[in-house]
Amino acid sequence: MKDSILGTLIIVALMKCTSEPNSKSPFSIQENPEGLELYENGKPVLFYQKALKSLDSGEYARNNYIHPLYSLQGDILTEDFPEDHPHHRGIFWAWHQIHAADSAISDGWALENFNLTIKDVSTEVHPQQAVINIVSEWSSPVFNNNQPYLEENSSYTVHRLQKDVRLIDIEIRLQAKIDNLYIGGSNDEKGYGGLSIRIKMPDNLIFRSKKGKITPENLQVDGGPWMDFTASFGKDENQSGLTLFCHPGNPGYPQKWILRQKSSMQNIVFPGQDAVHISKDYPLVLKYRLMVHNGLSIEEINSFEKEY
Repeated sequence: MKDSILGTLIIVALMKCTSEPNSKSPFSIQENPEGLELYENGKPVLFYQKALKSLDSGEYARNNYIHPLYSLQGDILTEDFPEDHPHHRGIFWAWHQIHAADSAISDGWALENFNLTIKDVSTEVHPQQAVINIVSEWSSPVFNNNQPYLEENSSYTVHRLQKDVRLIDIEIRLQAKIDNLYIGGSNDEKGYGGLSIRIKMPDNLIFRSKKGKITPENLQVDGGPWMDFTASFGKDENQSGLTLFCHPGNPGYPQKWILRQKSSMQNIVFPGQDAVHISKDYPLVLKYRLMVHNGLSIEEINSFEKEY
């Protein structure tokens, strides 16, 4: 009897330890009506926009994205509501083509007939990482009485800063709630759509890949499994870099890139112009990694790619 009681007490103690926040974690999360601000050792890392945000006119209402994302020096890397493309929004994913069978029901890129309802946001804080988990649903005012047609489960895993490098893993899971649901990029040769980053674009912004320095083109670029964007993003001349990695398990790996030197976003293309079916039975899973750094060499970035 005593052994049984002792065993129960041990189990309860272990459960208590694993469920309480770890006081040794460098991460903290502050929530406000707009969303969640993530800090590491008291310095801002990123802000997750949970609430709907729009222009004063009410146009371009959106949520479920990251802005600001900060450099390691504390400079803001991303942009929101840029004048040239006010629908662009920090770190986001979106698709022009959202079809039920042959009927267009939403345009998540241009934010037309597209509603994203956040059902749940949960956070985890650990010694080596912090996680933001989001459950959301997509719907359209012109389809099925605005009933949800897709469930999205996404997460951001921010790893502890090590050797002037911050890694942020992004996972996107899309599962249909209706039959015959399809998503695709722009219906042209560019085919842009999927994970995109709207960053500041200083005059000294350079694009680098595994193949070396890259020059943006109008159409898709075959840049390999990662693309780096390095520039002086702050008030001084110190350079910061943001690298985007494509996970080897992604469909179409390595996915191609739409790159812009000025006045637009950077996009790792999926699926392109031809829309793909989204199943009701299992999710489409897309995984990416962002790396914030202080100006790594191509060889150094390659070493991080091998670890992903």
